Amino acid sequence: MLNISIELYRPDWTQVQHIVHTLLQAGEVKNIYLIDNSPEQADEETQRELTFSRKTHYIWNNGRDTGFGRAHNIALRDSIWQRTKYHLVIDADVEVQAEDIDKLHYFMEHNPQVGLLMPKVVNPKGGLQYLCNLLPTPLDVFLPVSIGKKRRFRYELRATGYDRIMNVPNLYSCFMFLRTEAVLLARLFDEQFATDFGHIDLTRTIHRNYLTLFVPDITIVKTNKKNSYSRPLAVWRKFADRYRYFNKWGWIFDAERREINRLTIQLCMNEQQ
Repeated sequence: MLNISIELYRPDWTQVQHIVHTLLQAGEVKNIYLIDNSPEQADEETQRELTFSRKTHYIWNNGRDTGFGRAHNIALRDSIWQRTKYHLVIDADVEVQAEDIDKLHYFMEHNPQVGLLMPKVVNPKGGLQYLCNLLPTPLDVFLPVSIGKKRRFRYELRATGYDRIMNVPNLYSCFMFLRTEAVLLARLFDEQFATDFGHIDLTRTIHRNYLTLFVPDITIVKTNKKNSYSRPLAVWRKFADRYRYFNKWGWIFDAERREINRLTIQLCMNEQQ
């Protein structure tokens, strides 16, 4: 069975209703948690429309923007308590087919060594989004893209072609199909990270004990969020999380990062040949 959580902040409720209806059509879905970090609670009519199914739960955080990881941890703790085998972290602006959710569930059932997977992600025009990344160095994070184009090409593993299954240590947070026991071993999202930068921390931790796979046979559509950092203090949170990450894992001296990135490049390039 599968639980799903969606973190919200002043969302387009029509968009939220659409993805809820789609996800409910997947046969393996047990519960859908809508964790609302907005200052204002959804009105009663909207809440009724969202929770027409007993599987859907709307949780408003009383006007507190708790951050990405802390919001999803509310639902993840329920998944652990319920012993629900899988948990999907997904953004509200993702387009996915219900049957693809069931296909990914089937894949996880038959590959117990996989702790996390992400499908191919494209934008609304069909353009590939390069969301399979190496573990970041400070240069990857703080160097302007216009200056570090070669670094960005390597960091995003573009040379792989994104056309085969790859074991990647850094998968983006818009769609994280998680094995709940792997999340429990990783001790959930580290709540010191307020933005979705915490997905790097979680993927890296899971990658130590499980495969964290990119599976290109399934494709989803992700709309880039125009207001990703329009929240109060969001720009500060963005940069603060980057400093927190490197303070936790290491700035220049991070032997584990160096070895994981070396192996990732080696394996992905060998598979391409």
